[in-house]
Amino acid sequence: MSDLTESRRARRRRAGSRRGPVFWTVLALVLLLVGAVLWIGVRGALAARDLRQSVALVTTARSEIAADDTGAATATVAQLRDRASSAKRLTGDPVWRAAEVLPLAGPNLRAVRQVASIVSDVSDNAVQPAVGVLDDVDVSQFKPKDGKVDLQPLVEAQGPVQRATTTLARALVDARAIDTSGTVDAVNDAVGQLVGTLTTTSAQAEVADKAVQLAPAMLGADGPKDYLLLFQNNAELRAGGGIPGSVALLHAADGSLSLTRQATGASFGEAKSPVLPLSIDTRGIYGDITGEYMQDVTLTPRFELSARLARQMWKQRFGQEVDGVLSVDPVTLGYVLEATGPVSLPTGGTLTSDDATSLLLSGVYARYQDPAAQDAFFAGAAQAVFAKVSSGAFDPKAFIAALSTGVEEHRVKLWSADAAEQRIIDGTTVAGGLPTSTTSAARFGVYLNDGTGAKMDYYLTKDISVGSTVCRSDGRPTWTVEVTLTNTAPADAATSLPEYVTGGGDYGVPPGQVKTNVIVYAPRSGVFLSATQDSQVAAPQTALDGAYPVVQLPTLLSPGQSTTVRVQFLGPAGSSTATVAVDATPGVHETVTNPVAISCE
Repeated sequence: MSDLTESRRARRRRAGSRRGPVFWTVLALVLLLVGAVLWIGVRGALAARDLRQSVALVTTARSEIAADDTGAATATVAQLRDRASSAKRLTGDPVWRAAEVLPLAGPNLRAVRQVASIVSDVSDNAVQPAVGVLDDVDVSQFKPKDGKVDLQPLVEAQGPVQRATTTLARALVDARAIDTSGTVDAVNDAVGQLVGTLTTTSAQAEVADKAVQLAPAMLGADGPKDYLLLFQNNAELRAGGGIPGSVALLHAADGSLSLTRQATGASFGEAKSPVLPLSIDTRGIYGDITGEYMQDVTLTPRFELSARLARQMWKQRFGQEVDGVLSVDPVTLGYVLEATGPVSLPTGGTLTSDDATSLLLSGVYARYQDPAAQDAFFAGAAQAVFAKVSSGAFDPKAFIAALSTGVEEHRVKLWSADAAEQRIIDGTTVAGGLPTSTTSAARFGVYLNDGTGAKMDYYLTKDISVGSTVCRSDGRPTWTVEVTLTNTAPADAATSLPEYVTGGGDYGVPPGQVKTNVIVYAPRSGVFLSATQDSQVAAPQTALDGAYPVVQLPTLLSPGQSTTVRVQFLGPAGSSTATVAVDATPGVHETVTNPVAISCE
């Protein structure tokens, strides 16, 4: 019996000795796995903390920059770099990278590492250079002194701003490439927030980059430049904004700006034929008058064409070929006056931000019956505002904000005759091009051209609604654009308003009424379906402007009357999820844009 027991013990010892290495290997692997999990867990928690703090620090830095506290912003950005660098380091070690191959956890770890890397890159190569520029440059340096802007700070900012812009563009591409198909909601939200922030910031940086690249040369750093300045009058609408009621020559030399000549739009008279060849499309939609009258060059919403025509008209009259064309309207002047404060007018009185629009687009016609006196008033007002800006007597931040608002509302436009400069301008809002659509966004254009031949559009308001729905079995969307116009003129407008404002019936429109041509541009991929006016089937003019489908309808409104035009287009396959948006003619009153209710019935 004892021999049997001893035999069994021997077998167990031999078996134990054979299993020993396996056991300890497995145990080591388990311990290693547990250690790796703990390592990743701890470092992941620390990385999450650093990323949360990075987001908070970005918000703080934005507030400090907005408050012009660059010293505090610099310190905040230093903290941001530390936190972002820490998050990148915590998620970039070999253990973390090895764990990215694991099912379930792997995709989340990979996404977190990519987010940390992008945030660190942006902090080092975008935020830091940008804040460095702000720390070195005082905004007040951009105020003219003795009529001259110091261009050197802009030149010095070109490199850092370009570096920041490149970094943000690269970061946006990388962020959009992060695979979130297998990640949890928290990681999905973090990636979505990163993409959203980078989308906005990258677009803003691109605008800033183009501005600092263009400004020195366009302000005469490399030699004198002359620009034609168009003052568009929104009281008589054109697709581009309004008639160029007055024009001026703006001379730039090494940062010094001066108005050297002014003329009225009417003084250019009628050309016997278009001053430049017009495309068949432009002639068919807007007529030859687009190239025959200075007041009509903005009938087309293509600002580059308007600028070329105006430039040629100026050359034919004065023998001078300008280097570019800049356009503004009285509403923008009102914004600028918020930065400069009131200006004294040569004719007496003052012009303020509160009354600039009403005085320049309405009051002047009641005050002066003679068109020559009106023109003198406009010229004097423009000269007074320009003199105030040239003196540097304004709040630079408020001035930049005023111009930015004008650009966003499509009230400020710029074209350069220099091909290299124009390539930089192209694609920006200030270029005044036709709406650009993408696979994720369908963009429409709603443009208004006055047919009254007067200044009644001061009383015209517009509401625009856009929407998209799928009513077809093939999934192609139906795009709808709805435009409501209202004539807010007083009931007795025919007799209470000056004849110069009502037109006196000279162009076949009864005094007090407003005639407007509504033009709707669809994305290039759109196909016209139908049009109605006040729920009745309409028969509009349909055409193409280049590759853009165009629908044009005339409207006629008595005082107090409204009309609603609805136009529908068929979108291409695969665009049912695209958002819809609209650009519109900037009028006296701000455009109200709403979603439109669409029924498939």
